[in-house]
Amino acid sequence: MGALRQAQGPMLRRGLPRVAGGDPWPPAGEVEGADAASAAEPEPASVAEPVEASAPAVSAAEPASVAEPVEASHATSGTGATLRRGLPRTPGGEPWPPAGEVEGATAASVAEPASVAEPVEASYATEVAASPSTSSGIGTMLRRGLPRTPGGEPWPPAGAAAVVSIESVDPSTGSGTGSTGSGTGSTGSGVDSEALDLIEAPDIPPSAAVSTIDVSTPLPFPRTVFPGKYAFVPQAPAPEPKRYGPFTKGQWAGTVIVGGIALLGAAAMAVLFVRWLLSLSGMQDFLTTYPGEYHLPEGAPIGFPAWLGWQHFFNVFLMVLIIRSGLRIRNEKRPTAFWTPRNNPKGKVSLTIWFHQALDILWLVNGVVFIVLLFVTGQWMRVIPTSWEVIPNAFTAVLQYISLDWPTENGWVNYNSIQQIAYFVTIFIAAPLAAVTGYRMSGMWPKNAERLNKAYPIEWARALHFPVMLYFVAFIAVHVFLVFATGALRNLNHMYAAQGSVDPNAYADNWTGFWFLVASLVVIVAAWVAARPLVLAPIAKLFGTVSSR
Repeated sequence: MGALRQAQGPMLRRGLPRVAGGDPWPPAGEVEGADAASAAEPEPASVAEPVEASAPAVSAAEPASVAEPVEASHATSGTGATLRRGLPRTPGGEPWPPAGEVEGATAASVAEPASVAEPVEASYATEVAASPSTSSGIGTMLRRGLPRTPGGEPWPPAGAAAVVSIESVDPSTGSGTGSTGSGTGSTGSGVDSEALDLIEAPDIPPSAAVSTIDVSTPLPFPRTVFPGKYAFVPQAPAPEPKRYGPFTKGQWAGTVIVGGIALLGAAAMAVLFVRWLLSLSGMQDFLTTYPGEYHLPEGAPIGFPAWLGWQHFFNVFLMVLIIRSGLRIRNEKRPTAFWTPRNNPKGKVSLTIWFHQALDILWLVNGVVFIVLLFVTGQWMRVIPTSWEVIPNAFTAVLQYISLDWPTENGWVNYNSIQQIAYFVTIFIAAPLAAVTGYRMSGMWPKNAERLNKAYPIEWARALHFPVMLYFVAFIAVHVFLVFATGALRNLNHMYAAQGSVDPNAYADNWTGFWFLVASLVVIVAAWVAARPLVLAPIAKLFGTVSSR
């Protein structure tokens, strides 16, 4: 607490303007300083009731911002002083304090108001303290403010302090005044600083004197919400799963499972529907007329010759390797070896393409021999339709397969109509398409034949060649399935051992054809494994030059 400062005359603090945009109140020069001599013989002010006055505070370095403008007491010299009335306590009320409430109040000087953190309701405690520097007691009025806690008493409590002394500096003049409850004068008598130690001033934070709200300061209550872990440690993105074609492993597994379930459901519905359809009387008559096969022309051979069995084996052997090399060409990005013909250095191709084209040539040779033998021996009548009855019989055979009541024809004697159509399409349509499209894409096609290239663009060949290969894969899968599902030992004896009879049960227990099949599969698997550059390069060198680049 500061000590009392001598002053030549009391200074009245000017407060807030009475009207918006006006000058501070009261106007400059309206109130003259009180008589300095009155401080020599101070006379305690008689206060009838607690009155409202400007509240002194501890901090004198910076004027406080007050929520409600408080007008300072206006004192005059003399034995009796009139107390200046301030703003009303309630909206639309009378100025405070009421007229005539306080008589003879002495205000020798008005101190600079202290920093007030909150709007202050004027509640006064009248305490009397004896100053050590004077022989008479000095009545001091301490202004009480708002309670420190909700629902509490005004602060400071009544009787907590006796004397207030504030050393302040008027910002406009820079002169200081020392003020007490009794007044100041030229003699400089007043309240000793020891009396000021009795006052326990509340702790007012510096930010409380700011009139505007600073939104950047933290909230005054304890924190209850905290950021999560990933606010400080960012989560690393998951690695992109490896894809096999358009899908990942999990997606392929899901596709196979869902697709398999869907196919099983569709197949079950198809079986039930066809069984119901065949049970109708009209369909029974249709089945009697068209049982699924028709009689072959007179002179058609019965059974399979030995050459047909060998042709069948060579065809399977070459087709498997052709499909393998074709898929490798489609997926190969950087070939490990290349083959160049001796008579055409510009015709360099990868070793895989050379192997694929070499297999195509062998397959074409085998196919030509097969077709020639078909027409020479009369076996063509078994695979080429000779009557229009093949169409309704094929429809009946398809219904029988779907209903799981499969045809019981003897393949040693005759094929059913759907088998005959399938063999005809494979031998005389699919095989020539594969040969023609493959030749167009090969290096043997004349590149300088502009008219020929325009008439048969290479894009057409590429658009047809791969679907034809898919047809062969589907044909082989269905063909093998039906061979094992309609009497495996009997059918294998027909194709591989050339053994059979007009009696369908004659060779039903003969295993000769089965062991021929096993031997052929061993050869095919060995060729599949050996079809790699280490084995193919020495063979390719017999027909050209093999290089790594």
